[in-house]
Amino acid sequence: MSYTIIRNAKYKRENLKGIFRHNERRNKNYSNKNIDKEKSNLNYSLKDTQFTYEKEFDRIRKEYNLKGQIKTVSNIICEYIITSDKAFFDTIGKDETKRYFETAYKFVCEYKDLGEQYILSAKVHMDEETPHMHLVFIPVVHTTDKKGNNIDKIACSEFWKAKDSYRQLQNAFHSYITANGFDLERGNPSERVHLPVEDYKKITNFEKIKTVLKDIKLELPETPDVKSFGKLVRNRDEKIQELVVEPRDKMIKEQQEQISLLYLTLQNQVNTVERASKYEKERKSIMHENKELKEKCENLENDYSFKLKEEIQNIENKYKDEIYQLEKENSFLRKVINTFQKTVDKFIHWVCNKFSVSSEEEFIRDFEFENAIYLDPEKQIEYEEELEYEEMEW
Repeated sequence: MSYTIIRNAKYKRENLKGIFRHNERRNKNYSNKNIDKEKSNLNYSLKDTQFTYEKEFDRIRKEYNLKGQIKTVSNIICEYIITSDKAFFDTIGKDETKRYFETAYKFVCEYKDLGEQYILSAKVHMDEETPHMHLVFIPVVHTTDKKGNNIDKIACSEFWKAKDSYRQLQNAFHSYITANGFDLERGNPSERVHLPVEDYKKITNFEKIKTVLKDIKLELPETPDVKSFGKLVRNRDEKIQELVVEPRDKMIKEQQEQISLLYLTLQNQVNTVERASKYEKERKSIMHENKELKEKCENLENDYSFKLKEEIQNIENKYKDEIYQLEKENSFLRKVINTFQKTVDKFIHWVCNKFSVSSEEEFIRDFEFENAIYLDPEKQIEYEEELEYEEMEW
């Protein structure tokens, strides 16, 4: 019987370049000898990317305003590898194989309400022995911020928060695939179980074993000297030694060896538990120290953040005041200039009437020519700058 297979991998930003080149077949040579490059034209995309995974990640993050603090050690991308066995795909044929991967693609879009917009790429490889799909996505959780606003946040640890999150994934994927008409068994998960030290002590009856070890005696019990015994029975049946004494000695030695082996076994078990207890205490101590450091760093970060915001606000207020004063001063200067311009115009008009000048324009032109001065302030400034430039060149 064939099985549904879905595997998840987590990647940091530094890993994206390598998986992009592999998934999108951008390499010239591959260490994987199962890749038949002559069949690479059979590969197809259920969602294509026009950019590298890094650029596509940045684009999606900006476009959808994704929250979440991203560090260099953060896992920012997940990749599902979805497949079954070769016999299954050979049996269902090309069209059903494509429907299988399309169904799996829809499952990923709906699982945990991820949404298709957060899938970077979905590439089906047909150039290897078994068809499979590489589906790369951003682990986005839908949550709320401190103010209660709905936000989408990049948080790989929260996306896979449950201890049995992969078991839940396997169950959900199998149910979805079989509901869409594919006759497959659920994949067998391989999950290790961690026992706390205290539970292990209960299972192994640790305290009782320690007590038993103290009472075990490894010395051989005292037995009569065979030679002395032989003197006593020399005149009797000599078979007593062969039938009674020697078998008894042999049995005692065998029991002593078994007791020694048991002692070593129990001692190893006790040593293991004691070491585990020691490591458990050290782990708790380290976790406590890490918690204190984390709280200290968060407090420092909050303090610096508050001080920085306060300083920025002070600078903004300072510049706002200066800008306001400059605008006020500019407004006054513009008013002075306009008033002066009107006064000059009235003065010219009065002079022309007073002295019977026929044309105000000719009067102004003669005045500017004879005195090398423009009544228009902008022209005068431009003229003076030209004179200064010529003087500097000379």
